[in-house]
Amino acid sequence: MTSVQDLLSLLVLDKVDDTQFIGYSKTVGNQYVFGGQVLAQAINAASRTITNQRVLHSMHAYFLEAGQLHLPITFNVSYVRDGGSFSVRRVTAQQNNTTIFILSASFHKKEEGYDHQIEMKTNLKQPEDLLSWTDILHQYGDFLPKSIKTFFEIKRPIEFKPTVVTNPLDRKDLPPFSDVWFKLKGDVKNLDLATKQQILTYISDYNILVSALNPHASKAHWGNTQTASLDHSMWYFRDFDFDDWLLFSMESPNASNARGFARGNIFSIDGKLVASVAQEGLMRPLSK
Repeated sequence: MTSVQDLLSLLVLDKVDDTQFIGYSKTVGNQYVFGGQVLAQAINAASRTITNQRVLHSMHAYFLEAGQLHLPITFNVSYVRDGGSFSVRRVTAQQNNTTIFILSASFHKKEEGYDHQIEMKTNLKQPEDLLSWTDILHQYGDFLPKSIKTFFEIKRPIEFKPTVVTNPLDRKDLPPFSDVWFKLKGDVKNLDLATKQQILTYISDYNILVSALNPHASKAHWGNTQTASLDHSMWYFRDFDFDDWLLFSMESPNASNARGFARGNIFSIDGKLVASVAQEGLMRPLSK
């Protein structure tokens, strides 16, 4: 995938009937289905059962089994509730009659109310001053570990620019924080809010567990640690556009019992808080 159009062709599911949809997969560099993909596809399925103009405001999901890249995924939507202000949908994803994923999503009618938000960090380098993953590959590819180089070589519809580029060969513990600018590739005009939320959900599964691995970087890395998303929650606050860079600012309050917990906030470049994310992931050491 090289553009937002390619991404949308992946996220927009084939409709079987009013509550059943079929999706397909593309690798992001590993052997199993990318968690962000199944999250966004499930949101696509749930959103297509909403006919009263209500807007997605939160979702909570569990990854139950690793998804197989070569198999289609069947998404079944259940109507949990259509109340006076909120509509709730439950989505299950299956492969070969095995449930691999469940999600609950809530949609809210448009209402006016109180408004506040936390501020975006002000001491970060701006995107124009940073190297993207593509730049890092081109400039330092010959010096990168094979696994990292292979990951960076995958074509993506998103450009990522971390505010701090660490040397993977310099084994030292790092603070439990990570800040990454991101931007879509291709024509992003005229996207409706539901579509933008699905794309943002896809992106939200990138990078977030890095902050949980950082404090252990002197001994832990992607090559000797088994990682997997266990659950994922997201809250959507404000409309936004993809025509400029957005910032995913992440932190990890805790790692214990072979699990790491991370949370983050997504801001537009002018500081508007767009969404918040939380995830717990498996972080199982494979060697001492």
